[in-house]
Amino acid sequence: MSLWLILNGLLLIAAYLFGSFPTGYIVARQLKGIDIRQEGSGSTGATNVLRTVGKGPALVVFLVDILKGIAAIALVRFAYALPVVQKLAANIGPAASWLSWMVILAGLGALLGHTKSIWINFKGGKAVATSLGVLFALNWAIALAGFGVFGIVLAFTRIVSLSSMLAALALPGIMFAMHQPLSYQIFMLAASLYVIWLHRSNINRLLSGTEPRIGQKLPQPSESIPS
Repeated sequence: MSLWLILNGLLLIAAYLFGSFPTGYIVARQLKGIDIRQEGSGSTGATNVLRTVGKGPALVVFLVDILKGIAAIALVRFAYALPVVQKLAANIGPAASWLSWMVILAGLGALLGHTKSIWINFKGGKAVATSLGVLFALNWAIALAGFGVFGIVLAFTRIVSLSSMLAALALPGIMFAMHQPLSYQIFMLAASLYVIWLHRSNINRLLSGTEPRIGQKLPQPSESIPS
């Protein structure tokens, strides 16, 4: 039992480390020599990279952050498929009964790593792209549905934060409607609440009418945007 718990603990640590890879920080540092944590919203995610570095780098950050979520889930599934792990699980119960729960824990670990990266003093992004990567690994159809909600809202509002939060709110319902495993539904509810909590400053700006649209920069403290 102790070896089994150690194995799963190591998988969760690896998932966190996958998520911790500071894509936006590295891209901004390499291309512009800036610490993106000191720019714009302070987030290391693709939206802040878009505002401070440019479209191409933002796309790279977005894609790599998606891959981080996919990699965390893929690692757990790969490990559980190994004969040695199957044999180790035989004395505890079917590995399949553990897999769905380990998958969501790895997904949450990746989100935590992305938002609280060990490599950049526990700072990070707002987990939107990495959440999407985890979703693609769990169920690509649900991931596309969530991305569709994001795209529709973005087309009408041109506000990334609002689009992200509305997609996050919609996804637990989509999970439930598509009869996904209970573990997946729990993950989606937890991830959605976490993403919205991370957008607290965006919510305040939305309410005050100062949240920038695509192509706009965040106003400096001395500036204001009419609501």
